[in-house]
Amino acid sequence: MEVRIGIVQSMKEIEVILPEDAKREKVMKEIETALSDDAVLWLTDRKGRRVGVPAARIAYVELGSPSSERIVGFGSA
Repeated sequence: MEVRIGIVQSMKEIEVILPEDAKREKVMKEIETALSDDAVLWLTDRKGRRVGVPAARIAYVELGSPSSERIVGFGSA
């Protein structure tokens, strides 16, 4: 699962690709808890790296599928 986080007053996004076994509802709950407590949102990517984002700096969070599943380019159906 891909998590994209927009940062306040920044043009860049943070993109974290979570392990395939990550549960969408659990991740959403962790995000909601960090935002409501004004804490640091900690996520672990599929390579085991930890990413921390201060909740006060988060503009938005987008949950989606891994970028490898995106189809880019032209084609006919």
